[in-house]
Amino acid sequence: MAGIHRERPGADALASATGDPAISVGDDIWMSAGVSNSYAVGTADGRVIVNAGLVFEGALHQKAFAGVTGRTRAIIVTQGHADHWGGVNALREADTDVVMHTNYRYWRNDHELLAGYRAPKAAFAFEKFSIAMMEHFETVDPATMDFSFPEPTTTFDRRLELQYGQRRFELAWTPGGETTDSMVVWLPDDRTLFAGNLFGPLFGHVPNLMTIRGDRYRDPILYIESLNTVLSYAPERLITGHFDPIDGADRIAEEVTAMRDAMQTVHDRTAELMVTGADVYTAMRDVRVPAHLDIGEGYGKTSWNVRAIWEMYAGWFQHRSTTELYGVAPTSIAADIVSAAGADQLIEAAREHLAYGRPVEALHLTDLVLTVEPGTVAARAVALDAHTALLAGADNFWERAWLTKSINELGTTE
Repeated sequence: MAGIHRERPGADALASATGDPAISVGDDIWMSAGVSNSYAVGTADGRVIVNAGLVFEGALHQKAFAGVTGRTRAIIVTQGHADHWGGVNALREADTDVVMHTNYRYWRNDHELLAGYRAPKAAFAFEKFSIAMMEHFETVDPATMDFSFPEPTTTFDRRLELQYGQRRFELAWTPGGETTDSMVVWLPDDRTLFAGNLFGPLFGHVPNLMTIRGDRYRDPILYIESLNTVLSYAPERLITGHFDPIDGADRIAEEVTAMRDAMQTVHDRTAELMVTGADVYTAMRDVRVPAHLDIGEGYGKTSWNVRAIWEMYAGWFQHRSTTELYGVAPTSIAADIVSAAGADQLIEAAREHLAYGRPVEALHLTDLVLTVEPGTVAARAVALDAHTALLAGADNFWERAWLTKSINELGTTE
């Protein structure tokens, strides 16, 4: 069952906008690919744009849509992450409607409040986009760009119906996969659904209920309900935030059903283990998506989702130790452990763990030594080998990016 993730590109294939002419995907719908794709829907009253890409991509999407007849009548932003609203100010005209969900303000406020925290935490994974932005700024003066958040002219709560020219648009609130302001855009006359990043960046994969870059938790129950909303439309074409549209009502229904059932299973099994007295680490190891559903883990991971579900319900206190209640980090006693056990002994124990295929246990030990003395060559070498072993078995975008970053840092001479 399912398995479309095996046919579609991974996150490493994401690329920034180029400004090349938009590509027709049929029914007078035009795609300008980018970090998140931007789409123009032709109507007798002008074009309706769905999503606008990153700030530096706005002018490139504008160039791509130059051949789509008419003014920009409306811009619909399917969620509050910056790769969806960033280009709005470059694409909008004086009388353009800008439509967002009423919860947009949470993501606007998060962006303004925590950009200084989140940007560095994400930079290691998105280096190529930073390079593309810098290359763009070599031809366009950043001072001429509007980096401000584009306030909407229209917001809604549950559902909203719009019509531009001859085309009807139905908007539905679908939180859970990434943001609480997420929406889908339904074109009933074309049986086409714009899903944005409701499913996460990669369709056919588990969502990322908690990103390692730092973000709000995503609610698995709301995600399941949102997938049911998608299924209720029975779309014949699904247009996601990244890569090509997916055609075929049966194929779409099969894939979305599998994604929904996978999350339901993970949610229910996690809750069961919580009630029966298991700890979160056991749950992270034991809970799996049933193999017959064949859902990918290229951007989110089931083990991470298990922890997100656990902490969403139970919070940060795991009832393991009194020390959890106080602001004293476990690393505060690293020097005592290294002094008592000996750095050489800890490094040798780490090597033994690694030799028996336990790279994470090896890292627990090398972390202690490197906390006390970051330049310890032998500890860095074991840590490097442990990260390399983990990387060899990693298919997830974020996991690979983090491991690669760590390997590069460990390979650098202090």
